[in-house]
Amino acid sequence: MCVAVPAEVLEIREGNIGLVDYGDLKQEVRLDLVDVQVGEFVLVHVGFAIQRLSREEGLETREVFKQVYAALEE
Repeated sequence: MCVAVPAEVLEIREGNIGLVDYGDLKQEVRLDLVDVQVGEFVLVHVGFAIQRLSREEGLETREVFKQVYAALEE
């Protein structure tokens, strides 16, 4: 199974590289596959933004991930 994680685009850099925020982690990802602006949410899989999300979808999915990780730590 493959998992894509929601992240907010903080910055778009030269070479179609984006700095994204997963909530607790910032990372550079490739933006070649999506047309996206700073402030929008994307799904990231293996270092590539593969789909744009609405802000609501991004925040909601991020919260679900947090709940799953918290349950795994119990």
